[in-house]
Amino acid sequence: MTPEEIQVLQDTKTIGIIGLGDMGLLYARRFSEAGWKVVGCDREDLFDSNSDKYKDEKFKLLLNGHYVSRLADFIIYSVEAENIGKIVSLYGPSTKLGAIVGGQTSCKSPEIAAFEKYLPSDVEIISLHSLHGPKVNTTGQPLVVINHRGSASSVAFVKQLVSCLQSKIVDLTAEEHDRITADTQAVTHAAFLSMGVAWAKAKLYPWQTGKWIGGIENAKINISLRIYSNKWHVYAGLAITNPAAHKQIMQYAQSTTDLFTLMIENKPDELRERIMKAKEFVFGHLNPEEEDLLLDDSLLQQFSLSRQPPGKTNPNSHLSLLAIVDSWYQLGIVPYDHMICSTPLFRIFLGVTEYLFCSPQGLLEKALEDAISATEFRFDDLEFTIAARGWSDIIAFGDFKLYQKEFEKTQDFFSPMLNEANALGNEMIRVILNKVKEKST
Repeated sequence: MTPEEIQVLQDTKTIGIIGLGDMGLLYARRFSEAGWKVVGCDREDLFDSNSDKYKDEKFKLLLNGHYVSRLADFIIYSVEAENIGKIVSLYGPSTKLGAIVGGQTSCKSPEIAAFEKYLPSDVEIISLHSLHGPKVNTTGQPLVVINHRGSASSVAFVKQLVSCLQSKIVDLTAEEHDRITADTQAVTHAAFLSMGVAWAKAKLYPWQTGKWIGGIENAKINISLRIYSNKWHVYAGLAITNPAAHKQIMQYAQSTTDLFTLMIENKPDELRERIMKAKEFVFGHLNPEEEDLLLDDSLLQQFSLSRQPPGKTNPNSHLSLLAIVDSWYQLGIVPYDHMICSTPLFRIFLGVTEYLFCSPQGLLEKALEDAISATEFRFDDLEFTIAARGWSDIIAFGDFKLYQKEFEKTQDFFSPMLNEANALGNEMIRVILNKVKEKST
């Protein structure tokens, strides 16, 4: 579009945000700062406090979604996935004639179903999903655009609007989005949620002991605490409402259990054979030279919450990482296929896993040896296995309340360190993403 055409759009189009949580607020601020007219709302009972809170913002706060829907030419529902149907049913009938409607939920199947059920038939549906958290720089991050029911001119308008985020646009269908986000996020979240629960159940802060030392451990700790510094519904929506995620989380729990069983049954040959098959499937295409890997230990060593200087790395089976590669193999998932629309956490997790499996220092052989012969981590591996199975049960039951209870209980245990961990995690992500080379098969 020409500058003149963009100016006409900004003069004539109003953008509406229903839900001013972290991502909704990010969108409202960035769009209004870019010159668009933006109106937004949050829960009606918070209107008075939010009016004072957002009095200096460039966007306009309205009482509820009815007011937003009547005014806005493009309406974005930025609400919890579990509530999308209820909220669209409430405000959808008030949608402005000829408007475009989209959502920002992590699972598009229930979102699109709600739009089709509750929106007027003349409404165009073009949805979005920024594949990163609200505290990550949007520049260069994947932003999925889903044209479910929109004209070419409307898609062009939406892409012009989001261009201020400087993200990488990825065009997908709702079905493709849900499959890919399951492939790249579901197991990643399950692994780090399980780490947090295992540490909390053992009543220990891993950075205060001498057991979790080294760059791989730094990444595990920082990403786990980063997840627990966010809101529970961000992860629950993807895990519970996305059917593709269920299968993967169940497999991750099963892989964890199977590998732990081989460890305690003292079956090194069977364990090694299984892991090497998984390694070949996932990483067989890589050149086994360290400079070709996404990450290295010297980089990860920089980001430790521990006040102690780095020491000798302790025996560790790295069960959480062995299980992720085994689950990818069992499900036939090649993670590099989806790098173009992966989250920062996924790229870091893949880099850490790749480093363990492919480093020329023989880290994988050491982990397999430790899994059988070293007992220092046996209790921790047991707690991790129990935690992984616990999360898989919660997700299989589809129980949002139980998910919230388990998440917030663990979050509360780590609360004294979450601010520091989040700041360190942000810096780790910034540095690593500047160095990581995107790969695809």
